[in-house]
Amino acid sequence: MAAYAAALSEHPDLAEATGEVVGRVLEGLDAAGAPPDLAFLFVTPPHREGLALAARTVQAALHPHALVGCAAESIVGGAREVEQTPGVSLWAGYSGPVTPFHVTATPTPDGVTLRGWPEIPPGCPGVVVLADPFTFPTELLLGRMADDHPGLPLIGGMAMAAAAAGQNRLLVGGEVVSAGAVGAVLGPTVAVRTVVSQGCRPVGNPFVVTRAEGDVVFELAGRPALERLGDIASALPEDERMMLYRGVHLGRVIDEHKADFGRGDFLIRAVMGGDQESGAIQVGDRLEVGATTQFQVRDADAADEDLRQLIAGLRDPDAGAEEAQAALLFTCNGRGSRLFGPDRPDHDATVITDGLGGAPVAGMFCAGEIGPVGGRNFLHGFTASVLLLSPAS
Repeated sequence: MAAYAAALSEHPDLAEATGEVVGRVLEGLDAAGAPPDLAFLFVTPPHREGLALAARTVQAALHPHALVGCAAESIVGGAREVEQTPGVSLWAGYSGPVTPFHVTATPTPDGVTLRGWPEIPPGCPGVVVLADPFTFPTELLLGRMADDHPGLPLIGGMAMAAAAAGQNRLLVGGEVVSAGAVGAVLGPTVAVRTVVSQGCRPVGNPFVVTRAEGDVVFELAGRPALERLGDIASALPEDERMMLYRGVHLGRVIDEHKADFGRGDFLIRAVMGGDQESGAIQVGDRLEVGATTQFQVRDADAADEDLRQLIAGLRDPDAGAEEAQAALLFTCNGRGSRLFGPDRPDHDATVITDGLGGAPVAGMFCAGEIGPVGGRNFLHGFTASVLLLSPAS
């Protein structure tokens, strides 16, 4: 029996589309025996209001112990990405014990209380989180998890199928909700690995922050930050220089104890602007004096190279890990055809599916992606966050 299966339908009729994906997943699992432990259901905005109906069909046919999902701007199924047009993606498998949850944020005089967050069992390898960006404080959750469960991977994203609070749709079990976050706590019988591809390429040399205040960096290695950026730009070929000026980013090293820094060691944040008079730059993060940074460029080629190298590294025979049997992909709304163009359709889904030898893949496009970098969980942008599952050794 296959451990996981995934299917995608682009049929414009929701009932037909749901029937198609359920049938193909049942066939893929050869599920004549026990129900799957976990299922994820993703739909695009044209099917948003029918999510509960689709969920009832999945439950009646598959009887998963835990069913989680949402409506999203675009979705992934196998090597396909369905952007904004009608689509239904279903993923299911035998992952061992799973705890589904729905957590909400409630303001109190003592601060925000997260209600419904489950207990994390011993040996938990990871948590999947799908959150509503209008009503759920994801950064608060990440901070509390860092304190209570350091090193535990959280993977997922912000579900964005509407433009206002109360209009997004999240699914847990047979219940559809419009606020908070839903997800699944995985049990110890499944092993997980994560890939967070931030899609950038470093340029120039690393610099230590020598003067900063909040998200404003005044000096890098004793000189105005804008001067450092100008020196780097002047040394680049013209095409890369224009790329840098169109969208410059700054990478902050996560683990300062490392001797060398490479792919996956930086948390990437956009440079929001600069001030010629002071020579300062504003970055989409707080940076402290002493942090090691490096300027980064992002374009389609850099994003393609980064994801391919990270996925290829998973198949390194010297890594000693079980080959992934399935994957969940949470990629940015700004990727897909917006980044890679019409000549490279289904980019992230194809790279991951091909890189994993055809393993079942499903997922969604996000308005912010959750995933670990350097052993800590962050909320990202323009990123592909991937959860890979295999049997625990």
